Amino acid sequence: MAATSNNPFLHLVEPLDSSRPEQQFYNLSKLGDPRYDRLPFSIRVLLESAVRNCDGFLVKRSDVENILDWKQTQTHSVEVPFRPARVILQDFTGVPAVVDFAAMRDAVTKLGGDPEKINPVCPVDLVIDHSIQVDFNRKSDSVQKNQDLEFDRNKERFQFLKWGSRAFRNMRIIPPGSGIVHQVNLEYLARVVFSRDGFFYPDSLVGTDSHTTMIDGLGVLGWGVGGIEAEAVMLGQPISMVLPEVVGYRLHGSPDALITSTDIVLTVTKHLRQVGVVGKFVEFFGPGVAQLSIADRATIANMCPEYGATAAFFPVDAVSVQYLAQTGREPETLSSITKYLKAVSMFRDYTDQTQDPDFTQVVDLDLGSVVPCCSGPKRPQDRIPVSDMKTDFETCLGAKQGFKGFQVDPERHAASVPFQFGGSEYRLSHGSVVIAAITSCTNTSNPSVMLGAGLLAKKAVECGLSVKPYIKTSLSPGSGVVTYYLKESGVMDYLSQLGFEVVGYGCMTCIGNSGPLPEPVVEAITQGDLVAAGVLSGNRNFEGRVHPNTRANYLASPPLVIAYAIAGTVRIDFQQEPIGVNSEGREVFLRDIWPSREEVQAVERAFVIPSMFKEVYQKIESVNERWNSLVAPSDKLYTWDPQSTYIKSPPFFDGLTMELQPPRSISGAAVLLNLGDSVTTDHISPAGNIARNSPAARYLTGRGLSPRDFNSYGSRRGNDAVMARGTFANIRLLNKFLNKQAPQTVYLPTGETMDVFDAAERYRESGVPLIVLTGREYGSGSSRDWAAKGPFLLGVRAVLAQSYERIHRSNLVGMGVVPLEFLPGDSADSLGLTGRERYSVLFPEKLTPRMNVTVQLDTGKTFEVRMRFDTDVELAYFHHGGILNYMIRKMSQN
Repeated sequence: MAATSNNPFLHLVEPLDSSRPEQQFYNLSKLGDPRYDRLPFSIRVLLESAVRNCDGFLVKRSDVENILDWKQTQTHSVEVPFRPARVILQDFTGVPAVVDFAAMRDAVTKLGGDPEKINPVCPVDLVIDHSIQVDFNRKSDSVQKNQDLEFDRNKERFQFLKWGSRAFRNMRIIPPGSGIVHQVNLEYLARVVFSRDGFFYPDSLVGTDSHTTMIDGLGVLGWGVGGIEAEAVMLGQPISMVLPEVVGYRLHGSPDALITSTDIVLTVTKHLRQVGVVGKFVEFFGPGVAQLSIADRATIANMCPEYGATAAFFPVDAVSVQYLAQTGREPETLSSITKYLKAVSMFRDYTDQTQDPDFTQVVDLDLGSVVPCCSGPKRPQDRIPVSDMKTDFETCLGAKQGFKGFQVDPERHAASVPFQFGGSEYRLSHGSVVIAAITSCTNTSNPSVMLGAGLLAKKAVECGLSVKPYIKTSLSPGSGVVTYYLKESGVMDYLSQLGFEVVGYGCMTCIGNSGPLPEPVVEAITQGDLVAAGVLSGNRNFEGRVHPNTRANYLASPPLVIAYAIAGTVRIDFQQEPIGVNSEGREVFLRDIWPSREEVQAVERAFVIPSMFKEVYQKIESVNERWNSLVAPSDKLYTWDPQSTYIKSPPFFDGLTMELQPPRSISGAAVLLNLGDSVTTDHISPAGNIARNSPAARYLTGRGLSPRDFNSYGSRRGNDAVMARGTFANIRLLNKFLNKQAPQTVYLPTGETMDVFDAAERYRESGVPLIVLTGREYGSGSSRDWAAKGPFLLGVRAVLAQSYERIHRSNLVGMGVVPLEFLPGDSADSLGLTGRERYSVLFPEKLTPRMNVTVQLDTGKTFEVRMRFDTDVELAYFHHGGILNYMIRKMSQN
């Protein structure tokens, strides 16, 4: 990061403080360019990085000019490089990244290079937070039992990660049990302004989790990338990105007293989905922003992937600095942050309209128009006012199978199934709540909604209300600080009495680690073919994600999670119907127990204090005794265990040579899957539990494992044999070849229906390349690299879609899979494609970004499609067979 002698902008360098001349910065104000003061604040971060890293090779002077000229160039697909200050990983995505680094060291060694050159160049933080599961709940020792199980299941993975923390420089591991990666990032890891190698510069990052954008709420520009792209950044490569449009989102007005930040974010999510911000930056401004806490802003920024933007940026202001003080940052650090950001015109006053920059487009929201709401039953952007929940669910019951429909016959809408639990009889019907989880990075970082949930629990208990014992309730805080202030404020006991015990610190129910439901509950759901419900304070509710037995899943604020748990059903109108009846037979309504904004704020002021953050985070890297005592190897090259079912050397670099092979046209490819719109990475990438009748289960059984030892796909992301078999294994995958939801496809030569992996193996044995045919928004959802690695290992050479989610398209490029896109107005349906044809994609001798190529079918039909390599750098990766191959060859040459 230090300045290079050939940087043409060295004349901008000056000390931030004359008393400390060794601490310098690039003073962009000295550019003397009026365009700078009109740039969106998020684009100013990109500009600073380009100026500081300008070396005439990776970053050119013309790149700086293009960013300065953002207003004219941002609509013309201009490519610019960006070097983030750091990288953040979580363990699900971090394990395969470390596996790839270990395998790259092996490959460089085989090519005669120095393996220690494979090393993170910029700081990398890896937070272990995705491995813990809700196996135990409703007991005071649930958290310890779940953490013990987490270690027992994942010891091998944890040993491997501990090896990585020792073998690779610049890599820090935050042990399990510390919290959720994005909350730890917000409360502890974020610098806001970096001080490194003698320079101050804006903190910025990319992360291998789509909700990395949460940090944008603190004024740190960051977004999610694929693990493949993150690895290149770790190796010192800039991200090649198209200079984005920036949508200005103006907030004004004041929210109603009953409104939570969750209500605001679900409203923003639906609104921005309608506006259309895919691939764009969203930057918030206006007087309404000043009314939002950093936790509120972070909640909005966290949901950025759900409205499709690349980043959702809140520039730093006085409230940001107050938050840094509240979370225990040192006064000297805060002084430097403020002084630096003001010097480079990156410090915001949201009430000062003269600071408002230019935007591509401006949309606005009156905070006074927001009403209490949830989202579901299958997508985060499908917002429903709480007052409409009952009628909306009942409409969904009978609606055609789809994002808002379950296609239940009308005569079955009142179906009810009795069952025994704990010596008492209960009944389940459509809409019955069986999972109620206060979980996820989205809301557990926000004291206002967490304390609001605690105060609601207190009032509910005092009114004599309870939660039925068969409902799987859980509380998984995003950090130890949350538990601290819930206990200190006195509300934790009431949460416990309603069944919301702390079950662990990590990404649990929202990622699918909800654990098993009681067997009688599962039997009742199965017997009645019921549409049971999960309610969670999360950000994802795609089909099959939360739990296989909850077909309807709703995102809600933590207080509403408790409310629906008490009610026991989502088929309730809280305005007209009581939430419950107490032991005295008195009806209690939700309005009777809902805490006021003033109550919540008073408790927050009293109990969320800096000393809590300091106490928790001072010992975060050493507090986990089991992690401390974990023995791991210290060799620079990893010794792969051939018996391991968790960690395996991937085949990505098998046969790699220094010589490049010219790209080959795709000839006579068969369609492995014929899919529709909004296929998410949850549908593609292995996630959740490993079904006992799946190809992955058969593989593990063949290695001597019993089903209780299968663990989850997420825990086995370091084993390509498991992950390839789990690709497209989601039970909710809707394949047009079958006209039903199933993790299967048709092997076209014989017409047999079989598991996707087995069909792919048949094609591989016959030497037939494969493509995937699909619709709009292919690859939306979490930024899972295995959603690209898995299809690659299945033999998929190309995907033909109407449109792509940004990160997933980038991941396909990184693996050497060709992303093809129908031309505007074209689709599989409009072209009369059945998917049963054989497809040949003809590559010209010279490839250029976003060029059109010809697809020829065995029926004689031809049509044009766009090849979605968007930049010259992406084409270079493709010529090398993927981004990692490119890096290995580069490292082996030096």
